[in-house]
Amino acid sequence: MLEGHILLDEALSEFEKLYIKKALVKNKQHLSKTAVVLGIHRNTLAKRVATYEKHDRNGSRPHKRAAR
Repeated sequence: MLEGHILLDEALSEFEKLYIKKALVKNKQHLSKTAVVLGIHRNTLAKRVATYEKHDRNGSRPHKRAAR
């Protein structure tokens, strides 16, 4: 697993991004329904989706979120 030298934070971020994208597809891009399924607030979901879209356009990776 570590042959690609991906850091755990990067792997978790990529997993989260893919998981959210699949949940959005399953819920026909409906943010409120998807947020309920994921157990997060709609605003949190919207912020993460916007971050992923921004980084996809720029070809960069999202920054590590601060631990709370």
